[in-house]
Amino acid sequence: MNQQTDPLLTVDGLRVAFTTAQGESAVVKNLSFSLPRGGSLGIVGESGSGKSMTSLAIMGLLPKGGKVSGAIDFDGVRLTDLPEKQMRRVRGDRIAMIFQDPLSSLNPYYRVGMQIEEAYRSHRPGASRKEARKVAIAALQRVRIRDAETRIDHYPHQFSGGMRQRIMIAMALTMEPDLIIADEPTTALDVTVQAQILDLLAEIREETGASLILITHDLAVVSEVTDDIIVLREGDMVEQGPTEQIFCDPQHVYTRRLLDAVPRIDDEIGTLRTTDITTVGEDE
Repeated sequence: MNQQTDPLLTVDGLRVAFTTAQGESAVVKNLSFSLPRGGSLGIVGESGSGKSMTSLAIMGLLPKGGKVSGAIDFDGVRLTDLPEKQMRRVRGDRIAMIFQDPLSSLNPYYRVGMQIEEAYRSHRPGASRKEARKVAIAALQRVRIRDAETRIDHYPHQFSGGMRQRIMIAMALTMEPDLIIADEPTTALDVTVQAQILDLLAEIREETGASLILITHDLAVVSEVTDDIIVLREGDMVEQGPTEQIFCDPQHVYTRRLLDAVPRIDDEIGTLRTTDITTVGEDE
């Protein structure tokens, strides 16, 4: 599906800070980017780089004490100015988030179908349970879960980690959002299942025209899925550009060291490449 040129999401001068005993500490500093309709963006960095806090700021889900400055505009609406009641209408309906740990996101005491149905009805209060169940089954089928009509009545623990992540994607898809934010969606999955989840996200983006933000610490994860990449380090954006350009000609030493940490098929057997990204100088 061809992307439209007008941005769906624009982030301008985003700063996220928390008050600590030592004073105010910024975890995201002056971040700006735009995402076109139908486009995909990878936000990459090590733990503590600010990538997840960026996504939570967009969703209006920052932990207590978090302060946001700058502007976040979504389809012409300034999210940073919306009261919580209006933000809830956007969250989950037009912007959906897939969290990294589906086992903690899914309630172990309720069948997965009930959880998908309740999520749907919370945004479509006029929908009947029969309609919600039909939507839930279709969503599970869409993410390639076999025997969806039966498995909809299973509990989370009856699914593998990869299947649970598919359930979270299914839940996000029920509202047909314009933007999907996937926060480390392949964490703790083996490489084969990782590839399946990433292929599924790419297929969904192509089929629905939804924009995608993929957050990860692993540059290899974004290589086949995103159009553009932002590299964050300690809250600062150190590099931004098309995915192919970042991989072929990285400009910042930090990006180069992240790429050096990615296993390559042409590595000599029996070798292990490592990188100490903490030694990168601030002026590099």
